[in-house]
Amino acid sequence: MDQMNHKQHSTEVEDVGPKTDNMHTEVDSYVPDTEEEKRLVRKIDLYLLPTIWIMYLLSYVDRTKLVLPYSTRTWIEVLTAYSIGNAKVAGMATDLGLDSNRYSIVLVVFFVVYVAFGVPYNMVLSRICPSIFLPTIMFLWGVVTIGMGFAPNYKSLIAFRIIVGSLEAGFAPGVLLLLSSWYKRNEQSKRFSIYISAAILSGAFGGLIAGGIEGGLDNRMGIAGWRWLFIIEGALSAGWAVIASFILLDFPANSTRLTERERELAVQRILSEGQSVRSEEFPDLTHGEALTLALKNWRTWAFTIGYMGIVGSSTLTYFYPTLVKGLGYTSVQAQYMTVPIYAAAFVCTGITGYLTDKVIHLRGLIIASWLTVSAICSIIICIMYNFIGRYVLLVLMASGLWVANALSLSYASSTFGSLPNETKAVCLAIVNSLGNLAQIYGSYLFPSTDAPKYIMGFGVISGLCSLSVVIIETESEGYLCGRT
Repeated sequence: MDQMNHKQHSTEVEDVGPKTDNMHTEVDSYVPDTEEEKRLVRKIDLYLLPTIWIMYLLSYVDRTKLVLPYSTRTWIEVLTAYSIGNAKVAGMATDLGLDSNRYSIVLVVFFVVYVAFGVPYNMVLSRICPSIFLPTIMFLWGVVTIGMGFAPNYKSLIAFRIIVGSLEAGFAPGVLLLLSSWYKRNEQSKRFSIYISAAILSGAFGGLIAGGIEGGLDNRMGIAGWRWLFIIEGALSAGWAVIASFILLDFPANSTRLTERERELAVQRILSEGQSVRSEEFPDLTHGEALTLALKNWRTWAFTIGYMGIVGSSTLTYFYPTLVKGLGYTSVQAQYMTVPIYAAAFVCTGITGYLTDKVIHLRGLIIASWLTVSAICSIIICIMYNFIGRYVLLVLMASGLWVANALSLSYASSTFGSLPNETKAVCLAIVNSLGNLAQIYGSYLFPSTDAPKYIMGFGVISGLCSLSVVIIETESEGYLCGRT
């Protein structure tokens, strides 16, 4: 099925611009799976994966500090889980004059600008050096995050969040474009799983680390603990951005960190699968042409809708402490009982990503299967009231959602691989940006008034998972474009 998609993509690309004789020569001389290629892939991994992993880890920590639903009880518990610690939440609320409605506004403005800036950023990135662009925006959002530690009031906090959202909007779509530019289709699932694992580990240990920072530095130098949290996390982001600028690769055809022979082989690898490569030999599309092609591509909207379902379901992450506490655990126990949820998701995502690359033609089925598991678990949780049983189901459900998140990004990335680089950049940005709109409505799924059953939340998640299953299976089979 993926091979059929690949053939059609190759045909679509041929209509965009002519291929040079040099390109055909490069592909014809390529011999796959040589020792030289394996060494090159290991070198690419060494440059890209650890650097991007840490960047995403810090990005995710920065972003989730203020991802909050409207219920007073729930947003306090979410804050406790992610950033502020166990006992000082009221300090931040008092200092900045915050209530639950104002927190909701802080949440919404971040994702509004996040969605708005994603596509323009990737249009720019497709034409410049990722080793400059990605560290630059990370350095800037790190500096702004430090500024949040000195926010004097609610309005200034909103301004800081708007700026952070506008800067972070370029990171995730940029990473998708960068990874898809270096790896063949049967290499991407495990790499995207590694990338997503940073968010999983951030959720597992972010709250514990944040609590330690806030508790240990509270009132140090006259600065409240929650302010220290922003200052330290912002400084880490800015500092790592400087380091990353010396490590990150650019695109295969122009990365100066590789030798001429390595660049040649890197280009051959991608061209051998009919994927596009950014090079001066290729005629550039204008931004308008790239946007038009992306908007007219039905796969853009199929993956966007499917990813929205996955992201909307994955907002369950923000409510782990609340849900676990509702299963009968105390507040302190709930914090620690969320760790096994993330641990299981980490293991399942890693193993599934590794195995999926070996059976790439079954990728759509694998994603749909994990989403089906999550949907079934969500339905059973609504009618089961045994605490241990619900906890086990919650673990399985979370694992399925995290796996689907990683593999769906890999699936979209490789599917758009044959499009011109500028169009691919726009497609990936649309999927990531619009998909993350689900973060907004997803944060309202588990109000405290629905405790302990949370029927609305789990019911909506069941529906979103089912929708994503239909979309992914339809795309995989190719029914929407007349292939049977």
